Amino acid sequence: MKKIIVLPAYNAAKTLRETVGSLPAGSFDEVLLVDDCSSDGTYELALELGIKAVKHPRNRGYGGNQKTCYALALERGADIVVMLHPDYQYDPRVIPFMTGIIEGGICDVVLGNRIRTRAEALAGGMPVYKYLANRFLTVAENLAAGQNLGEWHSGLRAYSRAALEKINWADNSEGFAFDSQYLFQAAFKGLRLGDIPVPAKYFSEASSIAFAGGVRYGLATLLAAAEFLLNKTGLVRTARYR
Repeated sequence: MKKIIVLPAYNAAKTLRETVGSLPAGSFDEVLLVDDCSSDGTYELALELGIKAVKHPRNRGYGGNQKTCYALALERGADIVVMLHPDYQYDPRVIPFMTGIIEGGICDVVLGNRIRTRAEALAGGMPVYKYLANRFLTVAENLAAGQNLGEWHSGLRAYSRAALEKINWADNSEGFAFDSQYLFQAAFKGLRLGDIPVPAKYFSEASSIAFAGGVRYGLATLLAAAEFLLNKTGLVRTARYR
């Protein structure tokens, strides 16, 4: 199976070299970076590192960046697509195991779970308020969707080609709600979702949503859960679920 790692990047020049350098050799066929109109030379650094890169002419947002990532990966013949935040927060050594679970036909989507234990997550530098918000939202999302994922908000995810082709993610948010919307759509379609523990670290250069943005993200996540339940019960049928 052809495996492509996609890096949705925005002002990631400080961590991109380390991220790319830490990718386990032999676990992928291609690395593709989509630069969301960065101002710090992320695109130029990607070219210097020898990876394929494209740059948005204007900033589209996190969801818009992923849409380009997945469209290009599918266009280039990917059988498995791994999405990794290029902020060097996630340990990519787990990527071969994630893709192996998909290759073995066990899951269609596999997430890296940063919260194996509370102590480990906090020791890695996750702020307490983010840990609590992650736990609250993940429990609510699992209950709504009937899933048992360790977390719904990971920046390390692997998808089978079919898992991307069966979901209408093109109509999803251009912002951070994209990830939760996709997982709800996948649950609606009956795709098999799973996760695997991944060590994570927080530091000043790692990307992070500010508090106000985090509040908006939390509300958007709850709206995504409500939309899923309305579609699941047949009360409405929104474009994302057609």
